[in-house]
Amino acid sequence: MTNARKLKAAADIGGTFTDITLMLEDGSIATEKVASTPDDYSRGIIVGLTVLLDSLGLSTRDVGEVLHGCTVATNTILEGRGARTGLITTRGFRDVLELRRIRVPRLYDPLYVKPEPLAPRELRMEVTERMAADGSVVVPLDEADVARAIEDLRRMKVEAVAVCCLHSYLNPRHEQRIGEMVRAALPGVFLTLSCEILPEIREYERTSTAVINSYVGPPVASYIQALDGSLRRSGITGRLLVMQSTGGILDAASVMRMPARIVECGPAAGVIGAAFQAASSGYRDVITFDMGGTTAKAAMIEGGQVMRTDEYEVGGGISLSSRLVKGGGYALKLPVIDISEVGAGGGSLVWFDRAGALKVGPRSAGAAPGPACYGAGNEQATVTDANVVLGYVNPRALAGGSVRIQRDLAVAALSQCVDGRAERDARSKENERVEGDARDAAWAVYVVAAANMMRAVKAVSTYRGRDPRDCVLMAFGGNGGVFAVELARQLQMRRVLIPPAAGVFSALGLSVAPIEFSQTRAFLQPVAVIQPDALMSSLHFMEKQVGEVLGFPRDKLHMRYSAAMRYIGQAFELQVPLPAGEISRDVLTRLGEAFEAEHEKTYGHRFADGDGVEVVAVEVTGTYVGDERPQTRVTVRERAVKSAAEPRRLAYFGPERGQHEVEVIGRSALSVTPRRGPFILEEYDGTTVVPPDAQAHVDAVGNIVIDIDIDIDIDIDPGSL
Repeated sequence: MTNARKLKAAADIGGTFTDITLMLEDGSIATEKVASTPDDYSRGIIVGLTVLLDSLGLSTRDVGEVLHGCTVATNTILEGRGARTGLITTRGFRDVLELRRIRVPRLYDPLYVKPEPLAPRELRMEVTERMAADGSVVVPLDEADVARAIEDLRRMKVEAVAVCCLHSYLNPRHEQRIGEMVRAALPGVFLTLSCEILPEIREYERTSTAVINSYVGPPVASYIQALDGSLRRSGITGRLLVMQSTGGILDAASVMRMPARIVECGPAAGVIGAAFQAASSGYRDVITFDMGGTTAKAAMIEGGQVMRTDEYEVGGGISLSSRLVKGGGYALKLPVIDISEVGAGGGSLVWFDRAGALKVGPRSAGAAPGPACYGAGNEQATVTDANVVLGYVNPRALAGGSVRIQRDLAVAALSQCVDGRAERDARSKENERVEGDARDAAWAVYVVAAANMMRAVKAVSTYRGRDPRDCVLMAFGGNGGVFAVELARQLQMRRVLIPPAAGVFSALGLSVAPIEFSQTRAFLQPVAVIQPDALMSSLHFMEKQVGEVLGFPRDKLHMRYSAAMRYIGQAFELQVPLPAGEISRDVLTRLGEAFEAEHEKTYGHRFADGDGVEVVAVEVTGTYVGDERPQTRVTVRERAVKSAAEPRRLAYFGPERGQHEVEVIGRSALSVTPRRGPFILEEYDGTTVVPPDAQAHVDAVGNIVIDIDIDIDIDIDPGSL
């Protein structure tokens, strides 16, 4: 993984736009935003890169590295178009994928139907073998049985195979032998061994993760190979790196072997960019809010560290990533950034349920045909149409003039929405009913969308035992700045940050993301009886695995360690940092104390018997430290907004604050001196709304800092202001 070229390009594909950034030799960032091309996403990347390079007088030969964040793995699961996947497992455990965890996301819905397993029952094969819980062999592997299972899968024309044997995380010998036989008999089939992708306890989660890896494997490989081919044909011959769900980037070849690690990579880049920007700005406790064209996402940065989890489900639609709601998708027990997501973006459709209640999302108009105001054939109102009618969004064009806006179509869509509601609910006398003109309907859409987004923020803060009032809200994405202040007000948060290049911030996050890889391994011992040498041996073994994946020598890697811990008898764990260096009895004692403090912080209590703490698994994360990525801050080249409308326009802020004639300004019009709202700040890649009861200024690192009139203290490093 060597690179002689200097320019780093990053491409983040969203449901509506594809965002491109280019890190130049002086460390500055140039940006471009183009419409996504769902028929061939690589085409949008090539178009955006070409436009950006041409504007800078550069050539594709000047690009030495392409960093990419995509949703191909997620979409493969959501759309059910993955590989035809078979499973080979221990006799008696064929139906683990059906039984799951006996949880449903809607407890009182008798009509709920759980999702079909990604490996159908007829493709799930049992073989004779058995390991005990201590890793000893109870029943030897019957290789004739394995051969018959493989032949059945070959006859049924599987494209991928997952192997998951009971307790293989302690003794992988049987799984490894099955893998050898599969490779010999089915050389063209994608293969996953659970002992390699997830050597941890819990047979359902391990089986599900292995099956997901195989299910998405061929589509991800095809996508990456096609993208790499398109880049090379355009003249870009540098290496291709892909964002992982953890927020680290990895070479394309490794990703194609472990595609389950990018299932939730789509929103990860924005969070990594937010952590980088927060550190540059002196903020340690931040809630990120990323709103694009299809969804809104939230994540938590606490003490300067991005919050991660290994309890995740995919394929169940929009995720709140909550321990309280499970069973709607497929378990993925790999480290991911703890992101909650709701279906409320700029393209989210407005509709009414059978009871006549106004709803926003999760269905979206997407990039094509897009919101009604795009004039591309959609007549159903969206969130963007509401923002246009409210006066928040430019009524003429977006993205520097590349997307034309027709305000009259937005007004018509909102008016039709009101008229249709009245016809369907003519007899209703409820006060909450949407009525009146398009402006009032647009405000109702805005309020409902904001309420949906507040659920996402609470899922990563309140539901995790954290108080959002102790944090600042960092908003990005093309629509983040439109809703940020209203969302913060509802959550009683006093300060909002809008970072530079907010509308293409996920692509910028790719540019500063580290090259890293995490490896976990089951340990399963009470803290009181752990032998320090045994734990050190496990950590050294995992360090070697991490180094082999990354392809760098040990002296080029920074290693971080953590332990998944719980009280003995509990079902789930909390991640606790494990100090680097030699492990001693004192270190283990402090580790147990750190777990109890984290337990009390998360759940509000701790148990009296501290000896009842155990380590369930350990994790090692290696980060490449020889890279040229910026370590402190980046400078974004500001672009003029050629499509700006009149310098003033009417904007409506609800019945309490009314309608105001507001100035429309650019980021450069702000200074370190606070400017009182209301006004609207338009940039090439996004819009920020500053209402009457807020004021904004620019800080030393380029953030727009918006202070809201709420009397709450926030601990902020004064040196950053």
